[in-house]
Amino acid sequence: MKKIGLIVFAAITVALMVWGYYQAIYVAPTDAMQGEIFRIVFYHVPSAAVAFLFFAISLAGSIGYLSFRRNQPEWAQVSDAWAVAGAEVGVVFCTVVLLTGPLWGRRAWGIWWTWDARLTTTLVLWLIYVSYLLLRRFASGPQMQTLAAVLGIFGALDVPIVYMSNRWWRTQHPAPVFGGGEGSGMDAAMKAVLGWNMLAWMLWGILILALRYNVERQNQIDLGRETQDALDATV
Repeated sequence: MKKIGLIVFAAITVALMVWGYYQAIYVAPTDAMQGEIFRIVFYHVPSAAVAFLFFAISLAGSIGYLSFRRNQPEWAQVSDAWAVAGAEVGVVFCTVVLLTGPLWGRRAWGIWWTWDARLTTTLVLWLIYVSYLLLRRFASGPQMQTLAAVLGIFGALDVPIVYMSNRWWRTQHPAPVFGGGEGSGMDAAMKAVLGWNMLAWMLWGILILALRYNVERQNQIDLGRETQDALDATV
């Protein structure tokens, strides 16, 4: 039943991604100021939203690990699996943000990159979580998960800074489209297309997150068995 459910979920996700692509390329009206390059917003913004969500999941998992590691080790390992899965998939989507942003900026601003607050804080966020993954990959020992959890919590503190950066400071990045000042907003047709793509990329991210969590959890179980077998062999 799990396999059938996964197949159905994946099929719905792929269908929504195809539908979202059709909406973004052929249905959404061309922006009067930016022209066709504006269509990248239908991938740039959903990728940022998914990255923020998964970094929040990593934050919750990191806090859970630190909370449960002494008294409930099984829950701690489950939390740690969610933490690493959220961080890993979040980095993938954050990478998409950092790639699509300069492509957009080159046509809209005439430059690939500028060290304004939104771009710089996003790059810092990406670097922190890449460091998190490198720590998970190359460090070892009983303190590795604890150090990773602390780093994951620290990294998540940058998420609200990234989100609020173009509200707190004057930046090259566009002013907030939703919840901004007078004149902000988006054409109703564009909102619908953005909504479809947000849903499609969110479901795609959840699918990958679930698969990554299952792999990490299985790795934990296998490692626990190997450790127990080694202990039994020495007795």
